[in-house]
Order: sequence, then C-alpha cells, then structure tokens
Amino acid sequence: MQISDALEIASLTDPGRLRKRNEDYVAERPESGLVLLADGMGGYNAGDVASGMATDLVAEGIAQEWHAARLAKMDRLQAQELAAGLIRQHVARANSAVHQAAQHTPEYSGMGTTLVVGLFFDNLLTVGHVGDSRLYRLRGEALEQLTRDHSLLQEQIDQGVISKEEARRSHNKNLVTRALGVDPAVETEVHTHTVAAGDVYLLCSDGLNDMIDDEEIRLTLLTLKSNVQLAAQHLVQAANDSGGRDNVSVVLIKVLNEFQVTRSWLVKLKSWFKR
Repeated sequence: MQISDALEIASLTDPGRLRKRNEDYVAERPESGLVLLADGMGGYNAGDVASGMATDLVAEGIAQEWHAARLAKMDRLQAQELAAGLIRQHVARANSAVHQAAQHTPEYSGMGTTLVVGLFFDNLLTVGHVGDSRLYRLRGEALEQLTRDHSLLQEQIDQGVISKEEARRSHNKNLVTRALGVDPAVETEVHTHTVAAGDVYLLCSDGLNDMIDDEEIRLTLLTLKSNVQLAAQHLVQAANDSGGRDNVSVVLIKVLNEFQVTRSWLVKLKSWFKR
C-alpha cells in the first residue's frame, strides 16, 4: 500500500485574533509520508520568512532522497537510521540557510523559527523537532505529547520549580531555549515511534496549546477524528474563541491502515542474519 493511501491529512493555519501577520507555516508531502509545521519566532524580524524557508528546504530535501524504491532495499533498522539522518541533515541545512540570510540581510536580522517534522514509514513515525511546537498522538482515548518543549518553562517544570498548571499561567511562554536559524548550528531532537491503524497525530504551534488545554484537545480529536478537516477547523476556532493571542496552526494525520514496506526475500534474509 502506498503511504498516501494509508494516511488522511488535514492542515490549517490562522493569524489568530491579535496578530496582524501570520508567521506560522505548514507543509505536507503525502506521497512521502512527510508533514511539517514551523512557528516563526515572535519578537524577531521576518519570522514568516524563517518559517517558510525552513519548511520548504526540509520538505524538498527529504522528499528528494526518501522514496519507496530506496526503502524496499533496506531492512527496518536501516530505514529508521536513514529517516533520522535525513531529518537531522536537512534541518541543519535549513538552519544554516536561515542563519546566513539573517546575517546578510538587515531586515531579516535575528529571525528564527521552531520546527516539527514527522516522517511516516513502515508502520513507524520518526519525529524531529526544534523549539516548542508540538506533536501529539491520540491512541484509543489517550492523548500523549510525543515531543518535549525546548523552552525555559519546560526546564523549570523538569527541575520542579513550577508545576504544569503554573506554567500555563506564566508570562514566559515564548522563551524557547532552542530555535532554528538563530545560531550557526542547532541540535535537532529525533525519536521514532510505532504507529497503529486508528492513531491520530497532531502537529501544532503554541498558539493552540497556549489557548486550550490538553483535555480539550483530546476531547476534540476523540469526537471529530472521523473528519480530520473538521477537527482541524474546530481546534483553530477553539483557540481563537479562547483569545487567539498568537498565530495558530495544526496538521492532523489519521492513520487509516497499516503501511508496512514490502521487501524482497534477499533483504529479509540479510536482516535475519544480522540478529
């Protein structure tokens, strides 16, 4: 089965109620199982330029090197290593391009962006992220945040300085500790997760989770998962109804069927001998 037939994808981005410009950017490549979301840094110049550059460069870079014929020649572990390597490679490439543009163009000085990338393959999902844009998974009735924010608030939560509820009321929500394009190099956090038919995955900018809590997100996905386009619209509307203080963007992916890679007997044999 082709990956595009196994996934139902819906995406939506909105400037929110208070911002004049939308600095979020979303992209999807269904034929590659690739989804991306970026949030141009608030308070920086040309955040929309940074988010657009990052998503375009990473999406095009990965799509050119990631295809079914190549995966069919690899075992599952090799495919996982390739997925993680390509995400790191092309995020680094995008980071360099955004940083150089900021250095050489005065009106772009200081621009940056968060980024979350999801690559679906072989009943797996490899996720790479920088900053505080998130990826959630709804499995059954349970919602789980699969990414960990690179932010000052998350560090304070980890250290026990503040609780999650206190973090929601904090005025320091936008202080990220890692962002793409701000420095000459950036570390991308990458993890791989198993995927099951019926899962629903959500990529979002902080304009969503700062406005509505995880329980409301869970109930929305649980109620509307049969129609991911409607679910995306409802999430954005809920964020705006709660104040819409920032741009809000979502990408929803519903897993319709399993999508295991079909491999030749020779690849399977080689994989067996590696055990």
